Amino acid sequence: MSVLPIVTIPDRGLREKNRPVSKFDADLQKLIDDMIETMREADGVGLAAPQIGQPLQLAVIWTAPDIDDDGNELEDTRELYVIVNPEIYWRSRETIKGIEGCLSIPGYVGEVERAESIRVRGLDRHGRKFQQRFDDWTARIFQHEIDHLNGVLYIDKLTGPERIWTGEEFEQMRDELAAELDEEHDPAIGD
Repeated sequence: MSVLPIVTIPDRGLREKNRPVSKFDADLQKLIDDMIETMREADGVGLAAPQIGQPLQLAVIWTAPDIDDDGNELEDTRELYVIVNPEIYWRSRETIKGIEGCLSIPGYVGEVERAESIRVRGLDRHGRKFQQRFDDWTARIFQHEIDHLNGVLYIDKLTGPERIWTGEEFEQMRDELAAELDEEHDPAIGD
């Protein structure tokens, strides 16, 4: 497997609708393996083919791990998905705002509102049909990656033009909010 270079904005290939995959041959399998390796090396949770300069309807997704009651990651609870020619054919009415980043927009995060649940159909890495429902954070990752396949970036869906930050700005905001909440609930401080 090889780690591939990740394309970043303003590369025009990130804005194009990508062509469907039609051949499930050894070249495609190598590309998928390289994409998985690239995603993991970049510490990402998803990677779409246009992010590595391949104009194909193909993405890899690595779900977040389950967390125990003490806030620790449970080993071997992440799932790896390879989605080919995917389509979101149902979205819940319920939406949720969340913070997203992107390997093709390094150093920034933004707030995006997405469907809380979705149903996706498409093909797996071997051309077999799949259909599945995804909820919460996993649904967000799937929506983000499928947007890439249609030339859409998360910055196109921000909840407002001011709702994008550098990673450092966001960390500082999060730390300040946590400190405020701690002060409000600190038993040493009189209520």
